[in-house]
Amino acid sequence: MKLWLNGSIMEAEEAKISPFDHGFLYGLGVFETFRTYNGQPFLLGSHLKRLHESLQEMGIHFSLNITEAADMIDNLLEANGGEDGYFRLNVSAGIRDIGLFPEPYDKPTVMLLQKKLMTQPAGGKKGQWLTLPRNTPETAIRLKSHHYFNNIAGRREVADPGTEGLFLTKEGYVAEGITSNIFWIKEDTLYTPALETGILAGVTRSLVLSLARKSGLQIEEGLYLKEQLMQAEEAFITNSIQEIVPLTAINGQGFKSSRQTSQLLEGYKKVPKSRLYIEEF
Repeated sequence: MKLWLNGSIMEAEEAKISPFDHGFLYGLGVFETFRTYNGQPFLLGSHLKRLHESLQEMGIHFSLNITEAADMIDNLLEANGGEDGYFRLNVSAGIRDIGLFPEPYDKPTVMLLQKKLMTQPAGGKKGQWLTLPRNTPETAIRLKSHHYFNNIAGRREVADPGTEGLFLTKEGYVAEGITSNIFWIKEDTLYTPALETGILAGVTRSLVLSLARKSGLQIEEGLYLKEQLMQAEEAFITNSIQEIVPLTAINGQGFKSSRQTSQLLEGYKKVPKSRLYIEEF
């Protein structure tokens, strides 16, 4: 597929990035992943907000408004044939000499990548507790950054591609999935780990919490042991590509129901899939 790199659309094989880009040398870069529905990038404003907050934290000077981002997506989508896809907007620090510099970066490398959306497994996924603990954020909050080895190392523990690996913190609290946030329901209360556990503040996580409040579910965010989750009636994971995915079992132990998860998914599908949709979480 074609990609967008620093203002130009080109074949992926033609793209070149300097070996002195500090996104490559030191992991100084952040990204957002999202999908389109009928050509519209869903929750684009929320993704850009998180991107800008992360760039500020990293000292990378770059901004992109929603119209500019939507135009990039439209142009790349058209260049790749117009079929809805999975998109990754990536901003790395840019070129600088070898060494650690405190000064901000003002000439970043900006890429927009697209790939085909994969068919989601019918009926949900299984979960597996990982032995590797979730690493702690490098600063006060977890960024969606180039530092992804903890996720990759966790993925290596999971043999089945249809299973989501689930992290605990080093203290033993439920954290998040390798590529997802996690929720569970018991007695009309929706539980999810607090951001204080060091998890990513997922865009879909925020939307699900909003939908759950509107549906009448009680919301609890906190520190939970895995034994508390395993007592749930139902559980599910979320991300911007897969949406809401029921967990059928974790480590072989099944859940009684997915009724309220299905209701949340129905509510999610009713949210307008327009770039002009104003997210009020």
